[in-house]
Amino acid sequence: MMRHIAVLDIGKTNAKLALVELPSLREIAVRTRPNLVLKAPPYPQYDLDGHWRFFCDGLRQLHRDHGIDGVAVTTHGAALTLIGDDGAALPMLDYEATGPDSLSAAYDAMRPDFSQTGSPRLAAGLNLGAQLHWQFAMDPGLRQRVRHIVTYPQYWGFRLTGALACDITSLGCHTDLWLPEAGAFSGLVDALGIRDLLAPARRPNEVLGGISAQAAQETGLPEGLPVCVGIHDSNASLYPHLLSREGAFSVVSTGTWVIIMAMRGTSPALDPRRDTLINVNGLGEAVPSARFMGGREFSLINQDWSGTPSAADRQTVLERPILLLPAVEAGSGPFAGRVMRWTEPAQTEGQRFVALSYYLALMTYTGLQMIGSQGPCVIEGPFAKNPDYLAMLASLWPQGIEAKASATGTSAGAALLFAQSAPVLPAPSRPLGDARLASYARLWSDQVKAGEDGAA
Repeated sequence: MMRHIAVLDIGKTNAKLALVELPSLREIAVRTRPNLVLKAPPYPQYDLDGHWRFFCDGLRQLHRDHGIDGVAVTTHGAALTLIGDDGAALPMLDYEATGPDSLSAAYDAMRPDFSQTGSPRLAAGLNLGAQLHWQFAMDPGLRQRVRHIVTYPQYWGFRLTGALACDITSLGCHTDLWLPEAGAFSGLVDALGIRDLLAPARRPNEVLGGISAQAAQETGLPEGLPVCVGIHDSNASLYPHLLSREGAFSVVSTGTWVIIMAMRGTSPALDPRRDTLINVNGLGEAVPSARFMGGREFSLINQDWSGTPSAADRQTVLERPILLLPAVEAGSGPFAGRVMRWTEPAQTEGQRFVALSYYLALMTYTGLQMIGSQGPCVIEGPFAKNPDYLAMLASLWPQGIEAKASATGTSAGAALLFAQSAPVLPAPSRPLGDARLASYARLWSDQVKAGEDGAA
């Protein structure tokens, strides 16, 4: 019986190693390191070797202390790895690097339409197709040096097992390379000439392979220990609910990115200009989604303040009112291109925190509306610990808000790739709304709309 699952969990900000107990989903241990971007030639890149040493050391100790029965992997999207002749990875491009923008016109002429892929045209390297197009153009000899292309979770699976795959959730994350409805590669794969390089697409919960002899030496894990294919991190947050819920619901996965995913909602027409898109979940289903860089926005405005706002701070924000209007991170989200502004400055750090929390909740609510969400809304990750964010959402979402404030919600979802039955999820907290917050939200919406009308 699978009991202890080690999860390699790489978000945009941090890399984590978590040991999750099945079926309780209790996190026995969590280790983290920053996911720093190296400013090295030929382009900004992720520290793959540093992560590998971190994972190897942690896996060795966790196995010694607790025993590990299987390994799961979950990573951020918009990431792939090029593997060369000797099995070593070539430098892995940071998706925020702006190099691909220099070839936007040429790439736009070859990419499939949003109606086929559900993938909006995004800046920098946020479309994997744009990454590859730019990398091959920048280095004409690169294509000949590449033997395999894998999406990011499967790079770690390759290091652990030697087996190759891509997973459908990572391929379905605004790559331009995948057709969500058909469950097949798009025509861009042939336009880029990479069909013979891309590893096969597989479901996240399939077993990729067993720990190789070399990885066993480096990690201290038993040779042959199973490693699953792996999953995109926002879909890891969604996965437990796919297994355990019926009817309509939404999941909001919070971190550097806030990803809002609607299951069995009204499925309205999506607007790619507002950062709505189609994701692919762990069961292979198309999922209407919206996103904005909420964690990045929180860090930019909060400025490392770790205090607690007072009742007086909340009262002042509501009465004056102090409004933060979009967009803090103007390169993405439903109000991309808008210039952030305060209706008036906060006088205390607590006031700033409250107004910021309300802003993030209102951005989330905007996303829920755009993708036709219905039913209860589950908040996963760091924002599930923010009472002001939750109170605002609860004031606007009568179907109910559920907060799941585990240390690494994505890790629990990834561990469930090994589950043999639907999980019994821990009881969530259910925050209550407040009529005063609903009035504040109406003022915020009016101000946002006035800004749109002014821009027009």
